[in-house]
Amino acid sequence: MPKKEDNRMYRDLSWTWPIISPPEDYADEASQFIKAIEKHSKIPVKTLLNLGCGGGHNDFHLKKRFQVTGIDISKGMLNNARKLNPNVTYLTGDMRSARLRKKFDSVIIADAIMYMLSEKDMLAAFKTAYFHLKPGGIFCTYVEELPEKFARTTTTRELKRKDDMEITLIEHMWDPDTKDMTFELTFIYIITENQKAIVEVDRHTCGIFPLATWKKLIKEAGFTVRTSRSKDEGAEIFFICLKSEI
Repeated sequence: MPKKEDNRMYRDLSWTWPIISPPEDYADEASQFIKAIEKHSKIPVKTLLNLGCGGGHNDFHLKKRFQVTGIDISKGMLNNARKLNPNVTYLTGDMRSARLRKKFDSVIIADAIMYMLSEKDMLAAFKTAYFHLKPGGIFCTYVEELPEKFARTTTTRELKRKDDMEITLIEHMWDPDTKDMTFELTFIYIITENQKAIVEVDRHTCGIFPLATWKKLIKEAGFTVRTSRSKDEGAEIFFICLKSEI
């Protein structure tokens, strides 16, 4: 049964995102997307669609190379993205079902892919990417967690500051059932301002799939796929997926 506070990061706590995960932290991740796209695409790349764009922090860097369009289901995150990147087109939509009247040279999905909780959801997201690509275009995404390497319980803590505000973010990952395809991610925010502290709790359910499942579903969506070890510290595998030029 979903709890009332589920996914608050994308709703009433979305205002904290630019503080706890600032745009400058995304330079390396965006660079990896840019390098893969420019190296492996079979066509010149001028346009890019970011499915699950969140607060637009990758777009902050990607827009320097590409004409970016972002889609996200969270209105709070899209508000952040529009403030950060007023020259980027942002639309409300679900990566599993969005269908625009435009094709792109490239498509990416970053960490938002972890909110796909079943093979059906994952395949739908990959088909959305395929649908929006021009022939010869490239789709890139990555794996953050693999079942065979997942630590059943992990807790981290980080302190961020902005002006007179401090946010201590405690992140707890837990897999209560290693036989299913999900794990639980809990964020605890300790927000201190004007000598007062409040605590907010935010729970998320995320998907976790074997590497073979990723490859199978990407191919089923229509792509030719290759993988590479990610240079991004937060990722395990980086996927480079091509749509046929025919």
